[in-house]
Amino acid sequence: MRVSTDWLSDYISLEGVSAEELAGRITSAGIEIDVIEKRNQGISKVVVGYVKSKEKHPDADKLNVCVVDAGQEEDLQIVCGAKNVDAGQKVPVALVGAKLPGGLDIKKAKLRGVLSQGMICSAKELGMNDKLLPKELQEGILVLPADTEIGKPIVDVLGLNDEVMELDLTPNRSDCLSMLGAAYEVSAILGRELSLPEPEKDIVEVHERAADHIAVTIGAKEQCTHYAARYISGVTIAPSPLWMQNRLMAAGIRPINNIVDITNYVMLEYGQPLHAFDADRLENGAVHVRMAEDGEKMVTLDGQERTLAPHMLVIASGGKPVALAGVMGGLDSEVTDNTVNIFLESAKFDGGTVRKTSRQLGLRSEASSRFEKEVDPAAVIPALNRAASLMAKYAGGKVHQGIAEAGSAASEPKVITLSLEKLNRYLGTDLSLLEVKTIFSRLHFASGDAAQGLVDVQVPTRRGDITLDVDLIEEVARLYGYDNIPTTPIEGPTTPGSLTKAQAIRRSLRKLLTHGGFQEVLGYSFIHPKQAERFTALEQEGKAVKLAMPMSEDRSVLRTSLLPQLLDIAAYNLNRKQPDLALFEIGNLFHTHEEVLTKQPQERPVLGLLLSGRTGAKQWNVQPAKVDFFDLKGAIETVLDYLGIAADQISYEANQPAGFHPGRSASVFVQHGGNKQLLGVLGQIHPKLQQELDLEDTYAAEILLAPLYELTNDRVAYRDLPRFPGMERDLAIVVNEEVEAGSLIQVIRENAGELLQQVQVFDVFTGSKLGEGKKSVAISLMYRHQDRTLTDEEVAQVTEKAVTALQQTFGAELRK
Repeated sequence: MRVSTDWLSDYISLEGVSAEELAGRITSAGIEIDVIEKRNQGISKVVVGYVKSKEKHPDADKLNVCVVDAGQEEDLQIVCGAKNVDAGQKVPVALVGAKLPGGLDIKKAKLRGVLSQGMICSAKELGMNDKLLPKELQEGILVLPADTEIGKPIVDVLGLNDEVMELDLTPNRSDCLSMLGAAYEVSAILGRELSLPEPEKDIVEVHERAADHIAVTIGAKEQCTHYAARYISGVTIAPSPLWMQNRLMAAGIRPINNIVDITNYVMLEYGQPLHAFDADRLENGAVHVRMAEDGEKMVTLDGQERTLAPHMLVIASGGKPVALAGVMGGLDSEVTDNTVNIFLESAKFDGGTVRKTSRQLGLRSEASSRFEKEVDPAAVIPALNRAASLMAKYAGGKVHQGIAEAGSAASEPKVITLSLEKLNRYLGTDLSLLEVKTIFSRLHFASGDAAQGLVDVQVPTRRGDITLDVDLIEEVARLYGYDNIPTTPIEGPTTPGSLTKAQAIRRSLRKLLTHGGFQEVLGYSFIHPKQAERFTALEQEGKAVKLAMPMSEDRSVLRTSLLPQLLDIAAYNLNRKQPDLALFEIGNLFHTHEEVLTKQPQERPVLGLLLSGRTGAKQWNVQPAKVDFFDLKGAIETVLDYLGIAADQISYEANQPAGFHPGRSASVFVQHGGNKQLLGVLGQIHPKLQQELDLEDTYAAEILLAPLYELTNDRVAYRDLPRFPGMERDLAIVVNEEVEAGSLIQVIRENAGELLQQVQVFDVFTGSKLGEGKKSVAISLMYRHQDRTLTDEEVAQVTEKAVTALQQTFGAELRK
């Protein structure tokens, strides 16, 4: 919000306070001032002149010789090259000795042999933002209104003796998106009286009623709680007064004509956006506020045809939309040079509805930015009356009696009870009740005693950010002065910060995997719907969560698997000659049971792993090997072992999940509390998918982290190093080819007893010597007792028991 100190001084005396000092005090009170802009960029000795005559330069076709009355003792002869200069104009004239922005000094000069005693200036030469002027004035000299006083300093005429503060407002301080809001704030900071406009006294109505010409109704009462309109007849469209144009330009708004300028001026003054319709272009002068119909179209003021959606609020007349409520008016009802009668709108539109419409259509305006943050409902009628009185004064209009309105008027101010003891305890101060009430008085908050040590504070509707007693405490703190609040030591018990168990496990996994040669990646949480269907092994019952406003179709649903992004990253690296990959990601998957979300979707943390290419680098004595299924399985087992999950709790089952190779994939399970729980899935990516992404053989896994959070003991447990030697036995078991090695190990563990410390497959052999459909699995068994040395008889006994169980379960034979 750009706040002109010249305009601000209409409401509050700024005598003795510089713009720099005022900006410092506003910043100290909680609203940061980004920039202070001096509108006078170094102008001196520039006055208003009257062009008495214009003649062509005798030796230059593009130059004119003008005689100018600049209020000096004699008329001045000035050579001017502007195309739009003409006799009878009032223009800015830089006298000899004048200084202009950019260090330009004006001196007497001869141009092609003709004496020039000054310069007729353009807006740009005066340091003004000429983009805020009409196009015809951007390319030539600045032409002033005909009633401008000759000889008057141009800085006074154009309001350039002004400084503009740019307020960097947080969303909760929308009350300061207006000059009156800023005046209330400055009044509270400086402790000075306010002088506010009184439009109800200024407005003069004719006897003819507005209701005879206009009518309003509301169909969308939740999205529009109050709609009011006035009827002003007989207006003359013309430029607005120069002082109003100057203030609009200081605020960064380009003047258009008196009607449009007045609506913008009042919006800046009250923070209440207004809109002026050509009343004769509305059917019977009647409007209806309703939601748009799906696919309905209208042409907005910028000349673009817009396709509307049912969540958009429109102002309709004759069944057709004539404006997007709170965003932009329609071309069919705009004010033109031929407009005579005005339908003037002021309303309270729902901020969320305006925001959604503005974003979807890409239309953001000064009006929409205010409605989005919710306008003061109490300002609807005062702003309407203020604009109507200005249109009567500066457009020659007649304000008809009464207001056509629908919906409820302004809500009542909120009353909040504040405890003096709580305020002083929160701030560490010792303020008295009188001091606190004085601060509320400066804020223009009515207050009264409620009970001993309590005060009832009436919060005006313009301060919608204040809803609780702590908000009032903040107001007292910032106006009392943060620098005046004493420093007090922190009291009470302190709790040292620490990681949660889940955070500590994730951090440990990152450390383990990066030290093990993996690289962490971070993929998008948004994926293409088809990607969400590729991998479903870990899906719970549910579906992908659709985004309400996706950036594109490729990023339109929340991910249901980490693997699509890991594969995209692998393809990206492979295309850049980086084929040897060991990647991991820790992230969340999302599912929902609803078509339209009404509650938070299910969210599950997952570890994703990907291996591709070769292990290690080429060396003279070692050749790198291609990664395979067992490299990935080994990485998973390393993770589980690191987290303290025993090997006998883990089991694998061959399966064929979507997206994986049908013969090289498996699910991994964990035994917990007597139940077998799915922990994850691993395997080679399906050959068709590898070919589609132009990948080499790629292996990937997804591991659910929630079971690991539950199973992992975050306390480190130590045990003594073994004092007694272990005994090792090797078995070569011949079984049918379909028997899984994991099943053999499971049976051995169940029957070998507590002496068995470790069991591992170290060879698998198939061949004609074993017989068709047979394989030999070589298994190493390690036995150990913590308190003594084992005997051969003990080891032989438990080994025999394990072999017997294998024979009975699988028909296994010891290989001879």
